[in-house]
Amino acid sequence: MNKGLAATGLVVAALVVAGGIYMVDIDQTEETRLPDVDVNVEGGNLPEFTAETGSISLTEEQVTVDVPDVDVEVSSNEETISVPGLEVTPPEGDTATN
Repeated sequence: MNKGLAATGLVVAALVVAGGIYMVDIDQTEETRLPDVDVNVEGGNLPEFTAETGSISLTEEQVTVDVPDVDVEVSSNEETISVPGLEVTPPEGDTATN
């Protein structure tokens, strides 16, 4: 059972990393300029970046699953329950191919 839990944790961690890469679009908007070096040093310029993030929304849908009957007999009944879903929307204008 611990192996299953560890495997599940590894899969979840991989999905989080992949989602983080997929959901962030960073574009450099200004070039870097090093400071002029003389006897007097003028200030440099750090690059500026903009970051656009996507959105994640949690959904719910009705599905039918087998639920064991609580009698001594070994049988099952179908019941409809709500299960969570996940919708992922990347940033607009995302042209990166992964």
